[in-house]
Amino acid sequence: MILPNIDEFPSFSLKRLLSTCFGTESSGSEKICILIDLPDLNLMHNHKFLTLDGFSVQKYAYNTFLHDLKNGVSDELSYTENGFFAFKTTGGSNLDPEDEAVNGNGDTLSLERDIYPNFDIILAITDFSLTAPLTASAKIHGFRGATLHGVNEVILNSGLSVDYFKISKQAELFRSVLNHTDYFEIDFHTLGNDSTLRIDCDGQNAQKSHGLCPKGIPDVANLPAGEVYFVPTSASGSFPFRFSDGTIAQMEVLDGAITKAILLSGDSELVNARNKQLSDDPATGIIGELGFGTQLLPFSGKDIQDEKILGTCHVATGRSDHLGGTLTPDLFNSKLNASHDDILYAPPKTPEITVKEVRMYKDGQGTPILRDFVPTPFLLDKLEPEYPVEKFAVST
Repeated sequence: MILPNIDEFPSFSLKRLLSTCFGTESSGSEKICILIDLPDLNLMHNHKFLTLDGFSVQKYAYNTFLHDLKNGVSDELSYTENGFFAFKTTGGSNLDPEDEAVNGNGDTLSLERDIYPNFDIILAITDFSLTAPLTASAKIHGFRGATLHGVNEVILNSGLSVDYFKISKQAELFRSVLNHTDYFEIDFHTLGNDSTLRIDCDGQNAQKSHGLCPKGIPDVANLPAGEVYFVPTSASGSFPFRFSDGTIAQMEVLDGAITKAILLSGDSELVNARNKQLSDDPATGIIGELGFGTQLLPFSGKDIQDEKILGTCHVATGRSDHLGGTLTPDLFNSKLNASHDDILYAPPKTPEITVKEVRMYKDGQGTPILRDFVPTPFLLDKLEPEYPVEKFAVST
């Protein structure tokens, strides 16, 4: 697979990103704000976090996004107010945040009372994803928004610099190919072991994350976008999982959920802890998503972009209500477990694991769509002319 270099993309433009994703028909009445997460809300007072080591994502939020809003972008897009607030770091992907928030003066505010109802567009630029809770709040309060967790220099100058009208068109083309799939099979190879995970979709409509969030529809875009996904109706088989330290475990799946983790290499205590969590809170093992990347992007080291790359796939466990699923935070035994955790398979992220083949099954016929992280000739033929097929060493 030959992926583009960062110098193949235009320079980042906040005006281009916001006007494409949210439109330009604000008519001088929309208010926009930025949310960041901090471990200690006192660091927001006089923006103290800017003077400390770390906090790279939050510094992008202030030095790039807020700076550009205050220096022309808001005027050009007719936004009437720019807000900048912090809430306490949740510590997990898509966990519900505490309601308390603060501004740069250190004033205590409420997300539900002071922020969500009073802004039309909300950008969450955070360490941990806020997509699920922000989407739920958008449906209640009527705002639009975007989550841009983990933003870095590569993401800023590639995944956030693309033409999202084109990305939306590509995602729809990809969606049309996978739409109404009965089930998928994913073959894995790791450390000499082969395994297969079956994901049942029961012919459902495939969904797309495409970056466009038009006025009049309360919704939250996950940026960078470029993904086709399903909320599984069930799952079975097994698949390898790589912990952050490199420990590898085999996850056994039955009736749509992980039932047991088996150590293949590494730290047995991590696997034991996962098995205890599965026992104490079985909802953490439910397979809540199957996703496929649709963009041609460089790897960034952050899942929010890397899971959008054509040739990669990911499954996710846990919360699925923001995707149209039924697994909501109240169904977990602990609210600290009510996360949505993506498990991305991509060469730089999971070097010990190969996705040998992904097959989609419709009407009893199985068709390979990916081999060794490369789209098959069948898929590339279906995606023409929207994709430059010369970017891929087509698998045989």
